[in-house]
Amino acid sequence: MRAVVQRVIRAKVEVEGEVVGEIGRGFVVLVGVGDDDTVEDAEYVAAKVCGLRIFEDGDGKMNLSLKEVGGEVLAVSQFTLYGDCRKGRRPSFVAAAAPEKARELYNSVVSRLKEMGVAVAEGRFQGRMIVELAKDGPVTVLLDSKKAF
Repeated sequence: MRAVVQRVIRAKVEVEGEVVGEIGRGFVVLVGVGDDDTVEDAEYVAAKVCGLRIFEDGDGKMNLSLKEVGGEVLAVSQFTLYGDCRKGRRPSFVAAAAPEKARELYNSVVSRLKEMGVAVAEGRFQGRMIVELAKDGPVTVLLDSKKAF
Protein backbone atom coordinates (compact mmCIF):
# COMPACT_ATOMS: atom_id res chain seq x y z
CA MET A 1 0.00 0.00 0.00
CA ARG A 2 1.22 3.46 -0.85
CA ALA A 3 0.32 6.82 0.59
CA VAL A 4 1.26 10.38 -0.19
CA VAL A 5 0.96 12.48 2.97
CA GLN A 6 0.79 16.24 2.50
CA ARG A 7 0.79 18.60 5.47
CA VAL A 8 -1.91 21.24 4.99
CA ILE A 9 -3.49 24.19 6.73
CA ARG A 10 -6.83 23.35 5.06
CA ALA A 11 -8.20 21.08 2.36
CA LYS A 12 -11.44 19.99 0.77
CA VAL A 13 -12.70 17.57 -1.83
CA GLU A 14 -15.66 18.10 -4.14
CA VAL A 15 -17.63 15.65 -6.23
CA GLU A 16 -20.00 17.06 -8.86
CA GLY A 17 -19.91 20.51 -7.23
CA GLU A 18 -20.66 19.20 -3.72
CA VAL A 19 -18.10 19.39 -0.90
CA VAL A 20 -17.95 15.82 0.44
CA GLY A 21 -14.98 16.24 2.79
CA GLU A 22 -13.21 19.18 4.38
CA ILE A 23 -10.54 19.66 7.06
CA GLY A 24 -8.49 22.36 8.71
CA ARG A 25 -4.90 21.76 9.82
CA GLY A 26 -3.68 18.25 9.22
CA PHE A 27 -2.86 15.85 6.40
CA VAL A 28 -4.25 15.11 2.99
CA VAL A 29 -3.55 11.40 2.57
CA LEU A 30 -3.75 9.93 -0.92
CA VAL A 31 -4.08 6.15 -0.54
CA GLY A 32 -3.21 3.64 -3.25
CA VAL A 33 -3.93 -0.05 -2.77
CA GLY A 34 -1.81 -2.68 -4.49
CA ASP A 35 -3.02 -6.04 -5.73
CA ASP A 36 -0.98 -7.89 -3.10
CA ASP A 37 -1.95 -5.69 -0.14
CA THR A 38 -3.62 -7.01 3.01
CA VAL A 39 -5.21 -5.64 6.17
CA GLU A 40 -1.72 -5.59 7.70
CA ASP A 41 -0.63 -3.11 5.03
CA ALA A 42 -3.61 -0.89 5.86
CA GLU A 43 -2.76 -1.02 9.56
CA TYR A 44 0.87 -0.12 8.81
CA VAL A 45 -0.12 2.93 6.76
CA ALA A 46 -2.66 4.13 9.32
CA ALA A 47 -0.16 3.79 12.16
CA LYS A 48 2.51 5.64 10.20
CA VAL A 49 0.13 8.47 9.29
CA CYS A 50 -0.99 8.82 12.90
CA GLY A 51 2.55 8.76 14.25
CA LEU A 52 4.41 10.89 11.71
CA ARG A 53 6.18 13.71 13.52
CA ILE A 54 6.18 16.33 10.80
CA PHE A 55 4.59 19.29 12.59
CA GLU A 56 6.91 21.89 14.07
CA ASP A 57 7.38 22.25 17.81
CA GLY A 58 8.14 25.49 19.66
CA ASP A 59 11.74 25.34 18.45
CA GLY A 60 10.73 25.04 14.79
CA LYS A 61 11.76 21.37 14.55
CA MET A 62 9.52 18.72 13.00
CA ASN A 63 8.78 16.91 16.21
CA LEU A 64 4.99 16.77 16.69
CA SER A 65 2.44 14.24 15.45
CA LEU A 66 -1.02 14.73 14.04
CA LYS A 67 -2.68 13.97 17.36
CA GLU A 68 -0.33 16.26 19.28
CA VAL A 69 -1.45 19.25 17.19
CA GLY A 70 -5.12 18.24 17.05
CA GLY A 71 -4.87 17.70 13.30
CA GLU A 72 -7.32 16.05 10.94
CA VAL A 73 -7.00 13.80 7.90
CA LEU A 74 -8.62 14.15 4.50
CA ALA A 75 -8.32 10.65 3.01
CA VAL A 76 -8.61 10.21 -0.75
CA SER A 77 -8.38 6.89 -2.58
CA GLN A 78 -5.98 7.13 -5.54
CA PHE A 79 -5.24 4.03 -7.61
CA THR A 80 -2.88 6.05 -9.82
CA LEU A 81 -0.23 5.74 -7.10
CA TYR A 82 0.34 2.31 -8.66
CA GLY A 83 0.84 3.70 -12.16
CA ASP A 84 3.98 2.20 -13.69
CA CYS A 85 5.54 4.66 -16.14
CA ARG A 86 8.79 2.82 -16.82
CA LYS A 87 7.79 1.74 -20.34
CA GLY A 88 6.23 3.93 -22.96
CA ARG A 89 4.19 7.03 -22.22
CA ARG A 90 0.96 5.54 -20.93
CA PRO A 91 1.02 4.28 -17.32
CA SER A 92 0.17 0.68 -16.58
CA PHE A 93 -2.05 0.05 -13.57
CA VAL A 94 -1.79 -3.75 -13.44
CA ALA A 95 -0.26 -3.59 -9.93
CA ALA A 96 -3.28 -1.69 -8.53
CA ALA A 97 -5.91 -3.67 -6.64
CA ALA A 98 -9.32 -4.34 -8.16
CA PRO A 99 -11.93 -1.81 -6.98
CA GLU A 100 -13.65 -4.16 -4.50
CA LYS A 101 -10.41 -5.03 -2.73
CA ALA A 102 -9.15 -1.45 -2.90
CA ARG A 103 -12.36 -0.13 -1.32
CA GLU A 104 -12.13 -2.65 1.52
CA LEU A 105 -8.49 -1.85 2.35
CA TYR A 106 -8.93 1.92 1.90
CA ASN A 107 -11.84 1.70 4.37
CA SER A 108 -9.57 -0.24 6.73
CA VAL A 109 -7.09 2.65 6.74
CA VAL A 110 -9.87 5.15 7.47
CA SER A 111 -11.40 2.96 10.20
CA ARG A 112 -8.06 2.40 11.87
CA LEU A 113 -7.27 6.13 11.89
CA LYS A 114 -10.65 6.81 13.51
CA GLU A 115 -10.01 4.09 16.10
CA MET A 116 -6.75 5.90 16.96
CA GLY A 117 -8.74 9.06 17.66
CA VAL A 118 -8.05 10.94 14.45
CA ALA A 119 -10.83 13.01 12.86
CA VAL A 120 -11.12 11.82 9.25
CA ALA A 121 -12.97 13.35 6.31
CA GLU A 122 -13.06 11.50 3.00
CA GLY A 123 -13.39 11.83 -0.70
CA ARG A 124 -15.74 9.55 -2.60
CA PHE A 125 -14.32 6.19 -3.63
CA GLN A 126 -14.17 5.95 -7.46
CA GLY A 127 -15.63 9.44 -7.72
CA ARG A 128 -14.30 12.11 -10.03
CA MET A 129 -12.95 14.41 -7.35
CA ILE A 130 -11.56 17.91 -7.21
CA VAL A 131 -9.14 18.18 -4.31
CA GLU A 132 -8.12 21.64 -3.12
CA LEU A 133 -5.42 22.04 -0.53
CA ALA A 134 -3.28 24.72 1.02
CA LYS A 135 0.03 22.97 1.61
CA ASP A 136 1.95 23.85 4.74
CA GLY A 137 5.70 24.06 4.29
CA PRO A 138 5.31 22.46 1.81
CA VAL A 139 5.83 19.11 3.49
CA THR A 140 5.14 15.90 1.57
CA VAL A 141 6.06 12.39 2.71
CA LEU A 142 5.79 9.12 0.79
CA LEU A 143 4.83 5.88 2.54
CA ASP A 144 5.00 2.33 1.24
CA SER A 145 3.91 -0.63 3.36
CA LYS A 146 6.36 -2.89 1.50
CA LYS A 147 9.12 -0.43 2.44
CA ALA A 148 10.17 -0.02 -1.19
CA PHE A 149 11.10 3.57 -0.39
